[in-house]
Amino acid sequence: VAWMDTHGAALEALLAARDSRGRVARGKAVALVDALQDLDAPLPPDLGALRVLAGHFESLPDVVLPADVHATLRPYQLQGVAWIDWLRGMGMGGILADDMGLGKTVQTLVALRLAHEVPSDSRPRHLVVAPTSVVRNWISEAARFVPTLRTCLYHGARRVIDPDADIVVTTYALLRLDLDVLRGTRWTTVVLDEAQAIKNPDSQAARAAFALEADLRLALSGTPIENRLEELWSAFHFVNPGLLGSLEDFRDRTALPIESGDRVARDRLRRRIRPFLLRRLKNDVARDLPPRTDIVLRCALSTEERAIYERVRSLGKAEVASFLEGGNVMQVLEVLLRMRQAACHSGLVPGAVAAGEDAPSAKLDLLCEQLDEVVAEGHRALVFSQWTSMLDRVGPALDARGIGWVRLDGSTRDRAAVVADFARSDGPPVFLLSLKAGGTGLNLTAADYVFHLDPWWNPAVEDQATDRAHRIGQDRPVVSCKLVAEDTVEERILELQARKRALVGAALDEEALARSLSRDDLAALFD
Repeated sequence: VAWMDTHGAALEALLAARDSRGRVARGKAVALVDALQDLDAPLPPDLGALRVLAGHFESLPDVVLPADVHATLRPYQLQGVAWIDWLRGMGMGGILADDMGLGKTVQTLVALRLAHEVPSDSRPRHLVVAPTSVVRNWISEAARFVPTLRTCLYHGARRVIDPDADIVVTTYALLRLDLDVLRGTRWTTVVLDEAQAIKNPDSQAARAAFALEADLRLALSGTPIENRLEELWSAFHFVNPGLLGSLEDFRDRTALPIESGDRVARDRLRRRIRPFLLRRLKNDVARDLPPRTDIVLRCALSTEERAIYERVRSLGKAEVASFLEGGNVMQVLEVLLRMRQAACHSGLVPGAVAAGEDAPSAKLDLLCEQLDEVVAEGHRALVFSQWTSMLDRVGPALDARGIGWVRLDGSTRDRAAVVADFARSDGPPVFLLSLKAGGTGLNLTAADYVFHLDPWWNPAVEDQATDRAHRIGQDRPVVSCKLVAEDTVEERILELQARKRALVGAALDEEALARSLSRDDLAALFD
């Protein structure tokens, strides 16, 4: 009995790793390594390479970059390229989960170029699937770093796949719509950029990604877990199907025990995914980055704003108890949305008495005061909001102060031109961005101040936005400012953020797991 208590989980993993003929697939070989190590059994010689990486990545063989690679890679980036190359050789996939701003794109492009150095009967062809907001960035970065590879943007009404293209870049929307076309090619590599797009395994995007055929599947994401451990399962089901078992089994045997504080389950998950997930933090590998300072700027609502906010809060709180009893989280989130809008700008609240363009906003006043000072001192700033209607109010306020600005949101047609305009040395000092359209995939190191107008519960989203400025290439200290209305739901959100920061660490580092947005979390926001 004692032996089974000690080794039962390892034995179970060993049996589960076998296929119908008793063989262990490559993608499940790490389970075999874990089991044999726990049982103090010798490892078969052909698992030696996996044994090395089950512990650390220091033993990866060096890679020699082709002369036509136009990139000077840092040591950790060379390690990332070597890791991807090792995955290709092992016939398995992986998740490159480097912190935002550490160069996941260039590491991937160089690894794609290395694939062309391997003798093959056919020319390597690679598919990159990315959010619409960054597909053109992939094309430009490929031209910059690996110019000998021919690229094709599969996008637009007259889209066609160039048969001579080495790299085809498309969007998640077109992956869903044109799956039959895209799965018609046996790709050498399929790369999912911002792979949190498939965090829901039942979504159309995830199902389409699972259906693609490739020799190597690679997922890129600075936030492989945003809310729940099931999101990690979805990413691994893409890169290494079967590694974490079925979704139901993963929930029962891994996710729920970890959420309950089971350290054994947590450590077992880490060992299982370690060879296939490479994550480096900026603080660890980019020590030469200038410092980032995070500050909270608070403002007091005016009497008129306070009246509107309290009206929204009182009406919402009366409904929340019944919503939570009925399990209707979406209704609760809708109430929270109205409270957050009222805390940000009373004109955002539908039906508010002061909903006109001249509606008071202590937060907008504070932002303008800050930007007056920032611009006067020669700095440049990014301003993020999840609401384009808030940006609609910021622009005219800046005009009234004579502060130049550009804007990027979901309706922006020529994103590259807007980014280039801001990047000019004599460009406008303020860049207004919607969080959804501008929070990922952009390099905006011309700015050294970042303002967040409306904080929300997941700090990873704000970190991604801040890292548009605080990334490689930045040579000035970066200041990230959260604007928070006092005595509102926004202050409760800051408390919730502090608890949520441990979520990613549960599987990838040493922190304890924070549960996803729970009933208690929701109820506390109304206190």
